[in-house]
Amino acid sequence: MGKNRTRKVGITGKYGTRYGATLRKLLRKVEVSQHATYRCTFCGKDSVKRTNTGIWSCKSCKKVVAGGAYSLSTASAVTVRSTIARLRKIQSESA
Repeated sequence: MGKNRTRKVGITGKYGTRYGATLRKLLRKVEVSQHATYRCTFCGKDSVKRTNTGIWSCKSCKKVVAGGAYSLSTASAVTVRSTIARLRKIQSESA
């Protein structure tokens, strides 16, 4: 057993030849994103990690944030945030 056992497949090497290559590729994307560290919006450090499904905590400033199941921010959350900002801007201009 060499040290480059999972050079191609990465984190999904634990599944071996099971489940098919396409599903393992999809799962690799999810698992890599859920185990990654993200930048904290409060302190600015790359120290936000997933603790449970949808729960993300910063090791540096101890803040806990609710986010997506596998990544800190989801596409729909980004859309909602930009829509709210746009509506607030329109409301402040009209007032």
